[in-house]
Amino acid sequence: MEWKFDELPVFMRTNNRDGGMNMTAESICNSLRFRKDGAFTIVQFSDVECSQWKEHDPAHDVMRQVLELEQPDLVVFAGDVIASASTTDEYQAFANAVRPVEDAGIPWFAVYGNHDTEATVTREQLHAYQMTFAHSIAVPDPEGISGSGNAVFPVLAADGKLGAVIYALDSHSYSPLSPRVGGYDWLKADQIAWYRQQSAHYAKEYGGDTSVPAVAFFHIPLMEYHQLWALETCCGQRGEPICSPLLNSGMFQAMVEQGDVMGTFVGHDHANDFIGELHGIKLAYGRTTRAAYTGVPFEPGARIVRLYAGERRFDSWIRLESGAVIMEQPKHQPEHI
Repeated sequence: MEWKFDELPVFMRTNNRDGGMNMTAESICNSLRFRKDGAFTIVQFSDVECSQWKEHDPAHDVMRQVLELEQPDLVVFAGDVIASASTTDEYQAFANAVRPVEDAGIPWFAVYGNHDTEATVTREQLHAYQMTFAHSIAVPDPEGISGSGNAVFPVLAADGKLGAVIYALDSHSYSPLSPRVGGYDWLKADQIAWYRQQSAHYAKEYGGDTSVPAVAFFHIPLMEYHQLWALETCCGQRGEPICSPLLNSGMFQAMVEQGDVMGTFVGHDHANDFIGELHGIKLAYGRTTRAAYTGVPFEPGARIVRLYAGERRFDSWIRLESGAVIMEQPKHQPEHI
């Protein structure tokens, strides 16, 4: 079935950009398309954490190298785009973070992490600013849903039919129940209900009973990443503890039940880059794009995700600052049986 503008969810049919290029939701949705060979490549940059405007930033070297070698169709900034507590101008820092992608003219969007809004700027303000960039495909927030930057982006096949969808979710920041419940925040019940609604909508458009192939990007890992590392074979490294929320609000359960999400991709833990499968969903870290806070030697880079139109599979690998590619990461066997 080909997409019609008036059949899109309401929040994707309005997109007023103050100070930006004022793209319509229709043009945004139609901007993401699989190539003629049926592939669609996503570069995930994680934890860029820019704090100021610099003509030369080491993270820029990483990003430009990855973009040149991978030639992606989409870039996702998977949270902590800026280090807001270390800058006097959050907007300038954000502009600096996304500059290599803007310069390359590649569509992109960002989800937010805990460090993005630790100072004066709010998530809503930062999201409004994100929508002013020429190549950002960010859309206005759905009404009544917790957080900012929650969105779903359809990716059309070469024939104009739906080939996949990409979810963007706000995993928030720090626990709102501290000190009773410390640590990091969790995805909310209204976000889960909204995800289920979107999943059902796109399944209907895709063909009725069949869920459309989907992937999801957010910043803070789900609690199930602990279970994955402990019980399943993983590929990649865990160089630091998994810093997930202490409460489980049920997003992973919803994704398993809906049957559309093939993989989730997060950042947050700079020295982790592993991927593994739990209950039919691959849970993955990106690769930190700024060499900071790892405590172990860890060359910065990016995770690459390649989707295939209408297929329930994807390929993924790591591209490093040096230009080297890691197609097969070292295996980690289950710790508990």
